[in-house]
Amino acid sequence: KSAMGTSWEILEEFHIDKDIGFALPNPLEELPSDYDVWMFIAKNITELIETGQLRMKVEKVPLLSIDKLEGHRQQRLAHLVLGYITMAYVWGQGDGDIRKVLPRNIAIPYCKLSEKLGLPPILVYADCVLANWKKKDPSGPMTYENMDILFYFPGEDCAKGFFLVSLLVEIAAASAIKIIPVLFSAMQHQDRGTLQKALLDVVSCLNKALEVFEQIHEHVDPKLFFNVLRIYLSGWKGNSQLPEGLLYEGVWDTPKKFAGGSAAQSSIFQCFDVLLGIQQKDSGESAFEFLQDMRTYMPPAHRGFLGSLEAAPSIREFILSEKDAGLQEAYDKCVKALVALRSYHLQVVAKYIVIPARQKAKEKEGEEKPSALENQGTGGTDVMNFLKTVRGTTEKSLLKEG
Repeated sequence: KSAMGTSWEILEEFHIDKDIGFALPNPLEELPSDYDVWMFIAKNITELIETGQLRMKVEKVPLLSIDKLEGHRQQRLAHLVLGYITMAYVWGQGDGDIRKVLPRNIAIPYCKLSEKLGLPPILVYADCVLANWKKKDPSGPMTYENMDILFYFPGEDCAKGFFLVSLLVEIAAASAIKIIPVLFSAMQHQDRGTLQKALLDVVSCLNKALEVFEQIHEHVDPKLFFNVLRIYLSGWKGNSQLPEGLLYEGVWDTPKKFAGGSAAQSSIFQCFDVLLGIQQKDSGESAFEFLQDMRTYMPPAHRGFLGSLEAAPSIREFILSEKDAGLQEAYDKCVKALVALRSYHLQVVAKYIVIPARQKAKEKEGEEKPSALENQGTGGTDVMNFLKTVRGTTEKSLLKEG
């Protein structure tokens, strides 16, 4: 259904917070005591992996019912916890000794909970970024210095840097969400001045997101990210190490393929494409299909928000029909800000994936072709090509050349 009555509003059912957008507000840090055994593993994952005890501990966990998980925040915390446990169990010490079967004592509750939340049974962006944070001082600001993540992976502070910077970029960009009803209202009343100002406000939010993104270099080491953390974010779709997928014991009779966490699972950047009428389906089959597929990894409420935006009147069409130079310029500034973010993302991927992959291939002296290894994003795509394609489509949406 379209959210467009006489006015377009951001409904409560979309689970969007006015300050932090798609991020989960105040994630819980503890589950009911029935689930202590899950929490113990999740809180001690790094140590359990390093001492070689993780898999044994996971195999001894009793099969628990999910019925004592009450409310959305408890369920999201449990999904995050089971996601961490699953990644740790499958990838082990990150040395290529992988498990192809997730034991039933984890698989059954994980799949039941995933079904309830409308999420896949793998660690998704909505878990490790959107629901994996806390403030050190609850009354303090949402800044890197005053925040931490709830659970860690091997790789020292790399997980904290990667997940928190991603979250802060998300939150900076999400400050544009509250401008969306203003845009639609201005369009409906044909109020060009308000529309132009609102578009420029969106530009500031995107510029702010880019500024925040730059913090990644301070907090994430490329070698640690590539050689350690990235392994635990990898999924079992398009992954040569698990070509069949993962068998969820006691749930399905055949292995299932799910993509690992990816920034393409962030609703905020797909939201700008929809809002600005950027047709990612012009990106060609594979990029568009990947983006559509990644929506199934978002919480259903956020997917619903994107659908409702798609059903709303097109801002781009309106600006084209108005033939107003000021409006066109403001629109183009939005597109350029989005292009700048995507270009920056490409630079980051080059630094954190492509270059370390080449170095690793050199060290192995031609044992492995770097191209397959280096261009694989955790979501299972050829990441550089995908990002270049999406950026290209974004650039083509400019109304004026040059």
